[in-house]
Amino acid sequence: MARKKAAPDFEQSLTELQTLVERLESGELSLEDSLAAFEQGIRLTRECQGALSQAEQKVQILLGESGETAPFDPEGEAQ
Repeated sequence: MARKKAAPDFEQSLTELQTLVERLESGELSLEDSLAAFEQGIRLTRECQGALSQAEQKVQILLGESGETAPFDPEGEAQ
């Protein structure tokens, strides 16, 4: 059975995204480098948004109205 590729740490992705933004804002990158950095930034943004969505889902499960906790599904599938 193949293992899923581990997602990068949220804080690591956010730090990398901040570094990319600083590089883009510096205005010292070529057009090609800027486009590559932008593409990488979009990927990192999506990873961060996914991690935040999973965290929000887990909080909602833990704070459910029934007072009971339900198992957390990191893939976001309803049970």
